[in-house]
Order: sequence, then structure tokens, then C-alpha cells
Amino acid sequence: MKRFKLLAAPALCLLLALALAAPAAAADKKEPVKIGAFFALSGPAASIGAPTKLVALMVVDKINKAGGIQGAPIELILADTEGEPTKAVMAFKKFVSVDKVVAAVGPTRTGTGMAVKKQVEAAKIPTVMTVGGDPVIMEGKIGKMDFGTARWVFKSPQRSTIAVKKVLGYLKAHGLTKIALLSASDGFGRDGARWVVKLAPEYGITLVGSEQFNPKDVDMKSQLTKLAAAKPQAVVCWTIGPAAAIVSKNHHALGIKAPLVQCHGVPGPKYIQLAGAAAEGDLMPSTKLMIYQYLPASDPQKKVIDEFVRLYTDVYHYDKQYPINTHSGYAWDAVYLLANAMQKVGTDPAKVRDALEQTKGYVGVSGVYNMSPTDHNGLGEDSMVMIQVKDGKFVPAK
Repeated sequence: MKRFKLLAAPALCLLLALALAAPAAAADKKEPVKIGAFFALSGPAASIGAPTKLVALMVVDKINKAGGIQGAPIELILADTEGEPTKAVMAFKKFVSVDKVVAAVGPTRTGTGMAVKKQVEAAKIPTVMTVGGDPVIMEGKIGKMDFGTARWVFKSPQRSTIAVKKVLGYLKAHGLTKIALLSASDGFGRDGARWVVKLAPEYGITLVGSEQFNPKDVDMKSQLTKLAAAKPQAVVCWTIGPAAAIVSKNHHALGIKAPLVQCHGVPGPKYIQLAGAAAEGDLMPSTKLMIYQYLPASDPQKKVIDEFVRLYTDVYHYDKQYPINTHSGYAWDAVYLLANAMQKVGTDPAKVRDALEQTKGYVGVSGVYNMSPTDHNGLGEDSMVMIQVKDGKFVPAK
């Protein structure tokens, strides 16, 4: 009996020590930082939204392995907008009222971004959108359009204005001063068309014709035939998704000699796959991600993009289902912009908003970000390159 007591005493002490340590360990464990992430995981924009979700998860995993946000892990709350404005609004409302997120990333399309913009402003939740169009970060009345406020809205992809300037600068440099414009009738297409019309005169470029199409259309030959009659030196198309490839095939089938210039939402293997041989020679502005192999070691983005590609292809193997395209880096940058702000000021939404607005020199996949109270994107023309389809691959345009 005495022997049992002698053996039990140390064990009892150990149990007491563990019991006392447990509350302390629990106190040290920080609650996760909840960030809402809503993308088009189904619907017509799923080919963009689904891989965007995967990249967001990849980045969160990377940040958490490095210690999270001030020692707290990030928890990504996911939602599917289906590319529908109403669904995007419902998802964001749930983020705020049920999930209690401190920030959000997404959605995928400009139209859904505009639908949720008022909700973001009302809830005062800093949101870094992954949409291409400018309206989400535009403010006030411009002509008949009232864009409201955008104090709490930021975006990681280049603004349409930057992409338009890149295109117009390239055309001017190559002496192509008479262009025709073909654009989708959705929010993204209208936004691009608006800036082409507005900025072309500044580059000495004349718009000789302009046509629209529904992004769900399966043939745009009639519009292209009308534009070709105006004898443009280049045809500029502003749309995303399968419609861009249809335009390329129609342009090729009609034998139009004027080169086709697509927008910054198009670059990716899917475009070449859908357009086939018709895509040969097509031009477009793009993030450097699409031609990262050609970047010199001196480029500040080279190291970041190499790491992104390594994780995406070699570690997570996402490329087997979703080959890298120009959209691939947007969620990486959106999450990192938020994480960097939170590392500095914590998770109070108002402080995070202010820190985002003061972002300077963040080197991302899509460019080097320098934001300000009047620029909630922070990317310039130097973040983009003009690329061209050659032998079924993307190469730097000459």
C-alpha cells in the first residue's frame, strides 16, 4: 500500500500541473480572424471564380503557417455568388450578420461587385474586390451615372482605365490610329467601352465604329462585318469569358486584316483552347504572370510570381484543373493586402480600412501596389505588359 502511494504522488502532481496549465494554454490560443470570401463558384463565371477560391485558400494556408495575423489564424468564410448580383448581396449580408467577418475579398464579376457595393459601404467592412471594372471604386456622379461612395471598397485587379491606356499606348506606338470597338453589354464591357471612347482622343486615336453584343451571344459576325466596313486599323474587343474566343473565331472567319486586341480579362490558356488557330496573332494587355518566364531577375515582381507559380503548380497542383491565367493572382493580392494591413493595425475594420488606403510598395503577383485616398487600386501601367498569341502560346508583344 505504501508503495502505491509513493508511485501515485508524482502522477498526481503531474495531473495537477497539466490541469493548471490547460486554462493558460487556452488563454494563449487566439480566436481566428474571419474573412469573407465570395466568388462565382458556379454559373458562367465559374471558370474564373472557382480557381480564385483555391488561390484564396492557398494564401490563407501560407499566412497561417507563417504565424497568421498577429498570432491568430485566418478563417476564410466561403460563399458562392453564382455570378448573380442578388446572390452576392445575400452572401455579403450573411458575412456581416451571421459570420461576423472583419473583412472580405471578392466577388468575381463587376456587376456583382456593383450590386454589393452599397452593402459594403453601409456595413463598413473593408472589402478587396477581385473584379476588373472601375465602377466599384469610383465615386460621385459622372454624367448620368451615380457611383455612390467607395470608402470601404478596394480592388486588386488593374483598373479598366489602366488596361485601356496600355492598349491605346501600344496602338499609338505602332501607328494604328483608327480603331473599331466591339464590347459586351454587361457592366464590364460598358466600363471598358466608356474608357476607350473617353481616352482615345488623348492618344490621337480615332474611333471609326462601335458595336455591342450580349455576352451570351454565340455569333458576333454581324457586328464585326459592320465594323470592318469602316476600315479600322485595329479592332478592340472588351469582354471576358467564352465570348472573347467567339469574337476571335468570327474575326478570323471573316478575314479581317486589322489585328484583334482583346482586354485584360482575357489572357489565359482557355482563350487559346476555345479560339484555336484563330487566336494566332491576337493582342491583349496582361499581368506579368502570363509571361513570367520572360521576366528579368531585376523585376521586383519576379521573386513573388515565381513563388506563386511554385505553390500553385508544384505544391497544390491546381494547374491540373485550372491552368494559370491572368486572374489567378488576384485573390493572392487581395488576401495579402488585407493581411498586411491587419499585421500593422489589428482587426478593427476602421483601422484596417485606413491601413489599406495607406498601402505603399506592396509587391504582389499583379503589380506593385501604391494606394491613396483617391486610388483604391494602386496599380499603374507599369504593372501590365502587352502580350500576343504566337504558336499557340503567350509571348511578349513586339
